[in-house]
Parts: sequence; structure tokens; C-alpha cells
Amino acid sequence: MPGHVSDQLCQSIENPSQWLITSEWESAPPFLAWVNSEEHVRMVEPLHSCVRDTRPLRFHIVRETGGPAVSADPAERRLQTSPRIGDGLIRHALTFTVKPGSEDVVAKILSDYASPDPKVDDTTRLCRTSLFMHGNRVVRAIEVRGDLLAALRHVARQPAVRAVEEAINPYLEQDRDLDDPESARVFFTRAALPAVHHVTAEQDDPHAERHALYYPARPGKGMRLAELLSQHDEAAADDPTGPVLRSTIFQRDDVVVRLIDVRGGLSAADPARALGLTDPKRIAELTELPADDALADLLEQARMKPVTDRRSPGN
Repeated sequence: MPGHVSDQLCQSIENPSQWLITSEWESAPPFLAWVNSEEHVRMVEPLHSCVRDTRPLRFHIVRETGGPAVSADPAERRLQTSPRIGDGLIRHALTFTVKPGSEDVVAKILSDYASPDPKVDDTTRLCRTSLFMHGNRVVRAIEVRGDLLAALRHVARQPAVRAVEEAINPYLEQDRDLDDPESARVFFTRAALPAVHHVTAEQDDPHAERHALYYPARPGKGMRLAELLSQHDEAAADDPTGPVLRSTIFQRDDVVVRLIDVRGGLSAADPARALGLTDPKRIAELTELPADDALADLLEQARMKPVTDRRSPGN
């Protein structure tokens, strides 16, 4: 695969039933494109009948001993230039499509449920859940402090959440049986929408509005589109007058979603800054959006319909 360096298959010395696969890539984007692809889902499917539990860990190399000097060319640099300073939150999203014509029914079901207990355990807590729709596509973004997998399992066990999932089953374009662990696993694996970039401006505004923008990428252009949006938001974070205070970009294949917290609301923001795309040539090259439209019109077309946005107490 493009960007792949090597893999290692390792077996535990203390416990022979434990295995570890290390996978080294030139950078994160090609790895994420591969691990989230349908080809990868099909390739690892036979393993799941043999595995009790899996835990993915994904890291950038920041420093390395004994290797050659880091290239000055960013395109050739394998090491991360400096550690990223996080805010203690893990961001993840799920996306799936529902049958056309069922959007209003699904939106009502998804907005009408009792929030689960935010405390997962002594170290993990659910902080915020934001749900949006764009046409028949649903995106559910969550913020977790602590262990993401523990939080996802905690949510899945809640009776109110399970009832909602069962209620929307008839409307899903991809069939699933939540009583069949393999069917549920395949569905949620395909629905996973990983966060590939997050940036927070130095200033904050407790009254900032949360919005989601959906960018339908042209076939094979999703990774490049996510990179371009990431570069824009990285630069915009240093501008104290910018409307976007926080931005998280989620990408899987050709689905790209940008979750933003906007000061003053989206309608009052500069369309170019809010959209994150300004070059008509790039818009035409990377997205299915009509590049001839005004940026304000493109922003409105990309805007997702908010269904629910719930903060846990204390967040």
C-alpha cells in the first residue's frame, strides 16, 4: 500500500495467547486511508472469530535514536516536528446513511432519548455528543475524557441508547442485527469516522455555536481534502479575529466532515473562513460542491442540520 514501511507480528513472551501487530507508515494519512477502507475490513474479517478483544493504538514518531537526520523537506519528513499539546479529550464520530424519505422520522428518533450516565468509570467520562444530518447521512460526534473504547461500550449497554438503535434499524441503508455480534461489529467498523485533525484557538467563547459541515469529496480525494482543511484551520487558529474557535476534521474514504465551534454564529461569519475553502480550482478538483457558486452558497450547501447537541454536566 502507498506509504507503508513495514509490519511486525509479535507474540507475548508471558502469555502466548496475546499477539501484537506493529505497523509503520511514512505518515498518518495513508495509514488511516488503508485501515478505514472496505478492503481492510474484508481482509481482517476472518480473524474476528479467533479474537476475544482488540485495542488499536495509533502514535506518531516524535523522536528516534540511531536514525539519519530528519529531512528539512516537509514532504520527506517522517518524524513529527514537535509534540502536539492535547486538551485531554478524545474525539470520534460515526456516520451512516438512512433510506431516502425517512430522514424526518430518523431525526425525531435520534433526538428523543435519555442521555446516558456520563461517568463510565473512575478515569473515563462522556463529555459531549453532537448529532447532525445532511440529506440521508447521519453523523454522531462524541467527545470523551479517558478511554474511548470503554466509553463506547458503556454507551452501547445503556437501555435507552439500545432502544434508539433498534428503532432506527428499519430505516438504515446497511442492514444490521444488534443481537449478532459479528453483524454489529461490521456495521460499526464501517460507520467509524476517525478524527484526523483537531485544532483549538487560544481564545475561547462559552457562547460559541457548534456546527458541522459535510464536504462530499471526489473519488479518491478525501485524504487530500482533509489535509487541505487541516492546513487552513492550523493557520486560522493563530488569528485572534477568526470566527472558528475549535475545529475537528473527520475523514473516511471520500466522506469528510468538519465540526466547528463558531463565535457569533455561522451566518455572521466570513464564508471563506467558515468554509475553509477559498480557491475555486481546489473546490472543483477535490469536492462535488458546485465550484461556480458563491462561497456563502457553498457554506449553506455544506452545512449539516443539527439534531441534538448534549454536554454532560460540568463540561
